[in-house]
Amino acid sequence: MAHVVTALDILSQPDAWALGEPSLLVLHGDEPFLVLQLLELIRERLCPDEADRAWAWREFAGDEPLDPRDVFDEAATIPMFATATRAAVVRQADSFVTAARDRLEVVAGANRGRRGLVILEVKTFPSNTRLAKAVAKQGLAIDTSIPQRADLAGWIRKWAKSRHGITLAAATAQRLLERLGGGIGQIDQALARLAAATDPKAKLAAIPPEAIDDFAGSPQERTAWGMIDAAAGGDTRRAIAELADLIDSGENPVGIAAQIASVLRRLSTAARLLALPATAGRPAGVEQALREAGVAAWPKALAQAKESLGQLGPRRARRLPIWLLDLDLALKGEASRGLRARLALERLFCKMTRGEESAGRDPLRPPLRTPGARP
Repeated sequence: MAHVVTALDILSQPDAWALGEPSLLVLHGDEPFLVLQLLELIRERLCPDEADRAWAWREFAGDEPLDPRDVFDEAATIPMFATATRAAVVRQADSFVTAARDRLEVVAGANRGRRGLVILEVKTFPSNTRLAKAVAKQGLAIDTSIPQRADLAGWIRKWAKSRHGITLAAATAQRLLERLGGGIGQIDQALARLAAATDPKAKLAAIPPEAIDDFAGSPQERTAWGMIDAAAGGDTRRAIAELADLIDSGENPVGIAAQIASVLRRLSTAARLLALPATAGRPAGVEQALREAGVAAWPKALAQAKESLGQLGPRRARRLPIWLLDLDLALKGEASRGLRARLALERLFCKMTRGEESAGRDPLRPPLRTPGARP
């Protein structure tokens, strides 16, 4: 199996990457942030002098009517006196590839010489086509998606250091992923805000996870995480108030429910692990169970999750997936909009609030049962 060149690998060590002299370069994938960063890097390599970029770098919109001859003529024009390499870039080029496939196959298989470079940005690039095989021989294809097994937290730490000049603790990178998911464009914006607010003298020290809470995401996203923490911690009044703020600001209840589920599933998984028999791999304690369930391994996150788990109690924590399923079905059915959607979310928060029967319970212990009562 041929080695796959990925944008993540290139951008993590840009100085170690050599572009070479392909006639055709294909960027294929679905992560726009990586595409933009990679195009910026390639432009710097081809046109190191900014004065040359106005004439040597031209972008075409592939989703608009486009004559392929304009693209190929642009790349084939040989500069008389300048040293920059001319590049013709077709953005969103999937339909362009279909229309100009035969000509692209010829370009991909030819030596570039003094001619310019054709760069295509596409969503998909099947490896079994003649064009892909020609690119594999003499061109260059770069995967601009995020591989499933990529160490994204490690990449974020490298990116924070090289691009923004700040050092992140490992748990801080995990916290960013937890807050913002795999949206590395949003993560880059959060890192930029964090770098701007960090004292230059403190940039060499590893930034702890709690420092990023004011920079990760929009105000609405930060309100959503505060709402989830309040609901899981039993502060139903605050959770409902912040839910109202989110909905009034235009947030989609389905998106809010997805954020809620990402946190509550970890708590439920931890509760189920703690309910296992000792001989079936039960964790040694609550913190170990939370780490195995995917909670970030830093003190504040573990302490908050442990408090939430204790507030819920083992029985309710294990029922969270059922409540989340009920919520999902409601939001896709009779409570898909308006006040009903808000009420469905509020109902979940009320179910999570600690009752008298679970007050002060150790999450390691099973729920108490009244003699003769059904489990």
